[in-house]
Amino acid sequence: MATVYLNGEFLPPEQARVPVSDRGFVFGDGVYEVIPAYGGHLFRLEQHLARLRRSLGEIRLADPLSATHWRALLQDLVARNGGGDQSVYVQVTRGAAPRDHAFPKETQPTVYAASSPLKPLPADLAQHGVAVITLDDIRWQRCDIKAIALLSNILLRQRAIDAGAVEAVLIRDGVITEGAASNVFIVRGGVLVTPAKGPFLLPGVTRDLILELAVANGVPIEEASFTAGALRHADEVWLTSSTREILPVTRVDQQPVGEGKPGPLWQRMMALYQAYKQQVRERGEDVAI
Repeated sequence: MATVYLNGEFLPPEQARVPVSDRGFVFGDGVYEVIPAYGGHLFRLEQHLARLRRSLGEIRLADPLSATHWRALLQDLVARNGGGDQSVYVQVTRGAAPRDHAFPKETQPTVYAASSPLKPLPADLAQHGVAVITLDDIRWQRCDIKAIALLSNILLRQRAIDAGAVEAVLIRDGVITEGAASNVFIVRGGVLVTPAKGPFLLPGVTRDLILELAVANGVPIEEASFTAGALRHADEVWLTSSTREILPVTRVDQQPVGEGKPGPLWQRMMALYQAYKQQVRERGEDVAI
C-alpha cells in the first residue's frame, strides 16, 4: 500500500486530508518540487531543495523544514514505498486560513509529499524521438517560481497532446522560453545551446546537470536566446526534465529536425547521463562530475 507524508505524519493516501480553506486549494498559493530517486537514492537532492527554498522565498514563505529534515523525510518516504526508481512529489502551501487575497497573519504551512514508481522512457526513444509543437507563451511573468498554479501549462500541454505531440515549446516575444513542462536545448554547429535563466523559464535541475556534463566532457555550450526559426532549423532539439531526462525531438510542428532521427550529440549526452545515474545507484549519493 502506498504511503504519503502530510504535516508530520506518514499515512495512506486515502486518509490524507487538508481543509477546504487551504490556500493551495483556494488560490494555488504554494510551490512544489519533483525529485527522481534511482535505486532508492534521491537524485540531485541538494539542488532540488535549493530550488524549493528559492521558490518559497520568492512567494515570501519560510521553508518549514531544514535540509537535514527534508532529506530524512524524503528518504523515509521512498523506503516506505518500496525503494527502487521513484518520482517524489513535494508541495508546500501557505496553509489554511479564511479566504482573503492578503497573506494571513498566523498560519501553519501545509507540507505534503508523495512518491510513485518512475515511468520508464519510451522503448523506441533512440529510434524515433518525439514530436513537439510551438505555441505562444501565455503564462505569467514569474515562470522561474515552481508554483502549483499550472492551469496555463496544462492548457498548453493539452493542445500539444491533441495535436499528437508530447510537448508544447513556448514562444514569447519571438524567442523560445521553454516547454510547458520542460527545458529546451538545440544543437547547432556542434554547440549545445539553451536559453539563459530568467523570469520566463524554470531553472531546471536536469538542465543544469546537462550543462555540467557537457562542460566536463568537452562539449561547447552557450546559454543564449534563440528564435522559433532557429529551433526548426537546428541540427538537434532536446527536451529535459527530472522525470523524462533527455528527450530527443525529431519533429517540430510536423516538420523533421535534422535528419528526422535522434542525433549523435543526444546519443553521447544520454550515455553520459545514464553513466552518472549509475554512479548514484552504486554509491547512494550524488557524485562529482
